[in-house]
Amino acid sequence: MNSSKENFLKVVEKHKGIILSLCNVYYDSLDDQLDTRQDVILQLWKSFASFRGDSQISTWVYKVSLNTILSKIKKERREPFKESINTNHENKLTKINSDDDIQLLHQIIRSLKELDKALIILHLEGYKNWEIGEILNLSPSNVSTRMNRIKMHLKSKFSSYVHEHR
Repeated sequence: MNSSKENFLKVVEKHKGIILSLCNVYYDSLDDQLDTRQDVILQLWKSFASFRGDSQISTWVYKVSLNTILSKIKKERREPFKESINTNHENKLTKINSDDDIQLLHQIIRSLKELDKALIILHLEGYKNWEIGEILNLSPSNVSTRMNRIKMHLKSKFSSYVHEHR
């Protein structure tokens, strides 16, 4: 295997958490998540040779992944909706109620604004505030302030849901 392929595979392996988290936040079904993950990796591969190193590789992976997902969502919205007549329609909240707390947290994260989603995903992936700031072009203090607000919002939503449904 040539070094370019090896380097690419190392980058994908090291940053697979970002890719998987983004796919999970933007898509409910496992099939859609896996399909989107493939699209992201393909786009990363196509763009890999053009990465100049002006930013950290994690920043580049995040931005390419997010842009790929948002482009895919935009394209899906333009396409006519297709669904089998036999599809079982379930309320998302009912589905979550039968799952564990992690799925509820993912559902709440899906409802956040785009920047807040990005912040919490990177935080949950273990990035420090200054790293998140570099990736999203924010100051570390801005990241810290926003993270505190997001955490309070998540706790509030999670608690109210648990209180209402359990």
